[in-house]
Amino acid sequence: MKLDFTPEETAFRDEVRTFLKDALPEDLRRKMINRDHLTKEDTVRWQRILNARGWAVTHWPVEYGGQAWTPAQRYIFQEEMALAHAPEGSPFNVNMIGPVLCKFGTPAQKDGFLAATANIDIWWCQGFSEPGAGSDLASLKTTAVRDGDHYVLNGQKIWTTQAQHADWMFGLFRTDSSGKKQQGITFLLLDMKTPGITVRPIETIDGEHDANEVFFDDVRVPVENVIGEEGRGWDVAKHLLGSERSGIARIGLSKERLSQLRALESRLAADGTLTDEEQRRLAHKLAEVEVELRALELTQLRVVAADAHGGGANAAASILKVKGTEMQQRMTELVAELAGPAGLAMPDHDHAPNDPDDGWVNAAAPFYFTMRKVSIFGGSNEVQKNIIAKTMLGL
Repeated sequence: MKLDFTPEETAFRDEVRTFLKDALPEDLRRKMINRDHLTKEDTVRWQRILNARGWAVTHWPVEYGGQAWTPAQRYIFQEEMALAHAPEGSPFNVNMIGPVLCKFGTPAQKDGFLAATANIDIWWCQGFSEPGAGSDLASLKTTAVRDGDHYVLNGQKIWTTQAQHADWMFGLFRTDSSGKKQQGITFLLLDMKTPGITVRPIETIDGEHDANEVFFDDVRVPVENVIGEEGRGWDVAKHLLGSERSGIARIGLSKERLSQLRALESRLAADGTLTDEEQRRLAHKLAEVEVELRALELTQLRVVAADAHGGGANAAASILKVKGTEMQQRMTELVAELAGPAGLAMPDHDHAPNDPDDGWVNAAAPFYFTMRKVSIFGGSNEVQKNIIAKTMLGL
């Protein structure tokens, strides 16, 4: 299996680097380096810059605004975005509801939503998790009862990221409780301005407000907003979650963070903050991380190569999800260790650090704690290990 990049792919990497150097606003790049909170306006601005170039939704079918890129080109683009400190755009628009609409949407749904979704004229949020249905998502209980040309929704969603900004939600709702729990679930689109929807904020340990509770009290949603078939929403959700997991490894992001860790190590060693023994232990830990990251990258490249030849990668997506999120968490552990007591401070987004490295150290402990969530996103790592065991090992 050939894992080297071709001359054409190397030229494509250069093209992406040049574009990012010229098009990425410096204030957004600086925010990413300092790990400052991105506003809704920041995300919208960058996604529209990408969309004007034709690069906002590159993995969508060409007829809906995508690019006919190879799997290797998509991988290169994602890596260069991370290395350039570029924001990711809206994952709910680009990686979740967009591909679902392309595959399962009616012609009217595609015409009404896809262009606005790519340009982020519509901001989407995901209504999946509930207080009693997180990793076991099929246990959801929020109901959608048919009433003529509408469904009437009642219940609650939780951990709904960026619902406070959302214009529309895509979500799973129970339309039938008579069969297996994976049956009788329907995938619906709903306007967040519909009467009966209440959004309540959840502030996470790092002081951010991204998560929310969403309550539904007799919310009426037109039947035409069903994606796929009534009662077959689980099939749609599996397609969506497969895309989410395959992109969650974020190898480019981990490479960028490892580079920042090495720069911070050098600075602390130079100013005498670290003893010789501390430098030795830290160098050993960074070497371990680099080896694991390289192994993860090779796994990703194998998936890219298999995808290019029509190979399946469902279980491999679970491997990338598990190891990728563990790697992201390992980075935060090292940052917290390097920061020491200074890392206990809460983020100060109103103050620009004097040194670029300070943004990486600022609030290291709160960042460490909040990053525990990445191993739950897209299906908990424990569930993914079960998928790997069953699919790859036959256990």
